[in-house]
Amino acid sequence: MSVARHEGFRRGAATALEICVIAGLYYASGRLGLLQQLVRGQVTPLWPPTGIAVAGLLLLGPRVWPGISLGAFAINISLGPSIPAVLAIVAGNTLAPLCSYALLRRTGFRTEMDRLRDALALVFLGAFTGMLLSATVGGCTLLLAGALSTGAFWPTWSVWWTGDAMGVLLVTPVLLVLRSAHRPRDVPPSRWLEASLLLVTTIGVGFLEASRVPLLFLGLPVLIWAAFRFQRAGAAPCALAVSTFAILAATRRTGPFAGQDLLIDMITIQAFNGSVALTALLLSATISEHRQNRKEIEQACRQLADMVARIAPEEAEKATRSDSEENGTGDAERPRTHHGPSAADPEARDRWSHRPRPP
Repeated sequence: MSVARHEGFRRGAATALEICVIAGLYYASGRLGLLQQLVRGQVTPLWPPTGIAVAGLLLLGPRVWPGISLGAFAINISLGPSIPAVLAIVAGNTLAPLCSYALLRRTGFRTEMDRLRDALALVFLGAFTGMLLSATVGGCTLLLAGALSTGAFWPTWSVWWTGDAMGVLLVTPVLLVLRSAHRPRDVPPSRWLEASLLLVTTIGVGFLEASRVPLLFLGLPVLIWAAFRFQRAGAAPCALAVSTFAILAATRRTGPFAGQDLLIDMITIQAFNGSVALTALLLSATISEHRQNRKEIEQACRQLADMVARIAPEEAEKATRSDSEENGTGDAERPRTHHGPSAADPEARDRWSHRPRPP
C-alpha cells in the first residue's frame, strides 16, 4: 500500500512539475512575442506560446493543459480590459491547442514528422483549423468588452489567427526536433562544416532581411538548402530564424515594410511567414519520406538477395541428388542385350547348339 502511495505521489509531483514548466515557457515566450506586436497588446504576427502549447500536449499529453491556462492568465491579466474578458481569452487560448491536439491525434500524427501526411496535418489541422478557436474567442471578447471597434475586428482577428497559426508552424517543429535531438555518430567533418556554414548563412540572410534593402526572398534558398541537406533538423530552426528576422523588420518598418500602412505590412509579413513555414515543413517531410522509402526498398532487396543466396545451394544440391538417383535407376532398368537364343524358343536353341564352331 505504501509503495503504491509513493508511486502515486511521485507521478503527481512529476505532472505538477511538467505543468509548471509549460506555464513558465508559455509566459516567457509570450513576453517575447509581445515585443513584436502590430495590433494592440495581445495580437502579434507570431505568437510562440501556441507552438509551445501544442508541442507540450503532443509530447506530454493532455494532462499539462493547466499549464497552458496558467501561462495565458499570467500574460493577459495585465493586458485584458477586465477579469471576465481575461478569463474568456484564457479559455480560448487553452481550448485552441487542445483542439489542435485532438485533431492531430485523430489523424495518426507522429512527432517525428517523417511523412508528408504529418506535415500536412500540422499545417491544416494543427495550425489553420485549431487556431480559429482562439482568434474567434479573443476577437469577440475584445469587441464585446469595448476594447476593439467594429471596423478593427477583422484586421485584429486575422492577425490573431495567423499569429497563433505561425506559432504552431514555426515553434512546434523546432521543439519536436529538440525532443528527439541526439549527437550523430560517424559524421564526416565535411558535414559539420556544412552545418556551420548553413548557420552562418542563415544569420547573415536574417540581418539582410532586417536591413533597409527589401531582401526577404533571400531566405527561401537557405530554407531549400536546409531541407534538402538536413531535413527537419535543419529546416525547422532555419524557418524560425528567417521568420523572426522578417518580423523584426516589420516592427521596425524597414526593408519592404517601410512606408506601408498597417494592413499592407500585416499581409506581407503573414504571407512571407506562411511561405517560409510551408516550404520548410512540406519539403523536409517529402525528402524524409522519400529517403525512408528508399531505405526500405534497399533493405527489402538485401533480404531478398540473402534468401536467394541461402536457397540456391540447397536447390543445387537437390538437383544433383536427383540427377544421381535418375542415372542409377536408369542403369538398373535398362534392358540387357542377349547374344544367345531366348530360353522361350526351343528350336532356336537347338539350332544354336548344332551351329558349327570355328576351329
